[in-house]
Amino acid sequence: MQVSSNWLTTYSNSNWRENNFLQSNTSISQNDNNTLVADNSSKTSNNSTENRDDNTKPKSINELDSEEKTLLAQLQASDSKVRAHESAHLSAAAGIAAGGASFTYERGPDGRMYAVAGEVPISISEGKDPQDTLEKMRQVEAAAMAPADPSPQDHAVAASARSGELKALMDLQKEKSEIQREEGLKQYSSTALQPIEQRNSLSITA
Repeated sequence: MQVSSNWLTTYSNSNWRENNFLQSNTSISQNDNNTLVADNSSKTSNNSTENRDDNTKPKSINELDSEEKTLLAQLQASDSKVRAHESAHLSAAAGIAAGGASFTYERGPDGRMYAVAGEVPISISEGKDPQDTLEKMRQVEAAAMAPADPSPQDHAVAASARSGELKALMDLQKEKSEIQREEGLKQYSSTALQPIEQRNSLSITA
């Protein structure tokens, strides 16, 4: 079995023009391949940037009006937050990340591109044994919750990892019980094969 998870943190800028602030907007769905995916409401941000009014030209900070300066500050804060968030995921996911972080960008009034959403893909197969699987799932959970502000999708991935941990623990217990049963059978067989007179002999010490 292979579990593929996308850790997606979304800082949606879809309403900033009306509300003048950036908000978190993440929803979770699951497809037929058991892949956890967050629907990113900011995925159209690049297109919206391309379709912006051609009259909007890059400006220096001194040319920005108060509204543009507020927007710029929000985009700069979003960029820092998104990058720090995904960096925390990557640092904790060493060895299990299927790739680097990818970002969705929005062009600011100063002409620069700012990250408004980020994604770190994680692909994990079961380990060679239950103990290996347990260790991997624990790392997934730790990596999902690594940022200071885990998103709803991060919590969902962590919950999925915990389910994998429980299954691995059950498999470990099953293996342990099977080993104990086999050892018990070996001991019984060893005793049963002894000569009857040897098993019934008494040791008398004067």
